[in-house]
Amino acid sequence: MTTARKAPSFYELSRDDALALLARNRVGRLAFSFHDRVDIEPISYVLSDDWLYARTSPGTKLTVVQHHPWVAFEVDEVRSRTEWRSVVVHGTIYFLDPKREADRAAYDAAVHILRSADADALTSADATPQRQVLFRIHVDDLVGKGATPTPTPTPKSGR
Repeated sequence: MTTARKAPSFYELSRDDALALLARNRVGRLAFSFHDRVDIEPISYVLSDDWLYARTSPGTKLTVVQHHPWVAFEVDEVRSRTEWRSVVVHGTIYFLDPKREADRAAYDAAVHILRSADADALTSADATPQRQVLFRIHVDDLVGKGATPTPTPTPKSGR
């Protein structure tokens, strides 16, 4: 007795489907490079319009991306190795400094957006109070791909 295998069929997501995938998730991976080194870090985020809003702690990645602000950001939804969807965003990272007058409105908007996913963000009840640095990434380019299982014919056994 043989069983049918399911081979993947690949497809591209529409822009609307890719944005919907970004909107329903909250954790992705931020990729950035410096000289001959590429690094990837998981980060929580919120999508609003064509911007990804996030926050982080001071550290090495901040130093790198402040000098090289072009980044990639990826989010996946995986059910199996033959059934998945993935979105990659290419964009520029912008840090929001509440002390700079030019950033104040964007910073306040970012706090509001981040609190839509975590009401305690940047309050005295914050579970991650060390993440005080706010930034946003503009969705300059967006590519979504997926795979779905497709049945393959079952070979007939001869007797």
